[in-house]
Amino acid sequence: MKAKPPRGGRHPARRLALQTLFEIDFNRADPKETWQRGAFRAGLTEEAAAFAWSIVDGVLAHRKELDREIAALAPEFPIDQMARIDRNVLRIALYELRISGDAPAGVIIDEAVELAKMFGSEAAPKFVNGVLATAVGGREQPSA
Repeated sequence: MKAKPPRGGRHPARRLALQTLFEIDFNRADPKETWQRGAFRAGLTEEAAAFAWSIVDGVLAHRKELDREIAALAPEFPIDQMARIDRNVLRIALYELRISGDAPAGVIIDEAVELAKMFGSEAAPKFVNGVLATAVGGREQPSA
């Protein structure tokens, strides 16, 4: 049986970051161990795995400010009552939009919506898209 080549790219890396953050959120697992196990299972390239870790590490380092922004963008959905998947998809996207910022906003939002479709409820993609559209719209408004 032929071994599969390592998987590269940002989409599988974001998926791994989401799965890692979800697991940490769910059972307070060790971030590095959880990420390493996931990267091995997903068969990611070193570059893709490193990108996933940079997201996980960045989201964890900025979680409080990301959660404050999510709470402000979606006040009708308390952050502690929000679905863990939705909360972590939004954390990743806002981290990329606000802090790491090396991809266009449209790409980040599309990726977040795809992750929400893949792992969230039926309503998750629309919710994620709405919150992130508000975030981007709010950021791009000219200051008075």
